[in-house]
Amino acid sequence: MHASRSSAVPESPADLARRLDARYRTALMNYFLRRVRDRAEAEDLTQEVFLRIVRRPGDEPLENAEVFLFSIAANLLRDRARRAQTRHAADHRSLDAPGEDLAGSPSLIEDRAPERVLMSQQSLAEVLRALDELGERTRDIFILYKLEKMKHREIGALYGLSASAVEKYVRKATAHLARLFGPA
Repeated sequence: MHASRSSAVPESPADLARRLDARYRTALMNYFLRRVRDRAEAEDLTQEVFLRIVRRPGDEPLENAEVFLFSIAANLLRDRARRAQTRHAADHRSLDAPGEDLAGSPSLIEDRAPERVLMSQQSLAEVLRALDELGERTRDIFILYKLEKMKHREIGALYGLSASAVEKYVRKATAHLARLFGPA
């Protein structure tokens, strides 16, 4: 009698990257295109996500590879924004500089009253608290659909759901917010 092998061979980082690439490349490209509006840069960022998966240290299997994938994507965008901010820091004029004429620069003057800005921030905080009442999956699906402008089928691919199931989650969140805050 011989022993059979009951445990599966762990997936290599390269195999994981290929599998995720086949399933999520389009969703990642759309995610980046909505934010950078440059196809070449979106392709570079998408490729960088898969390179980071291949280069990740350790042999530990990923429990939720899709979440890891989009976490990498969000971090790449944050890094990109920081680099852009650093590069353009010298391009800005100081509002405190003597002799600056702000009257000729209406774009530098806030067009909303501070009270209105504060009220908007408080309303946003209330909506986020209300979304927290829904459960993590419903909240995340609603945010991906409404704020990230992802399509039902893209979200469904992330969560292993049908487009109609995603639509039900979005309707549930919308109804919850309507009950709390009135019709939109």
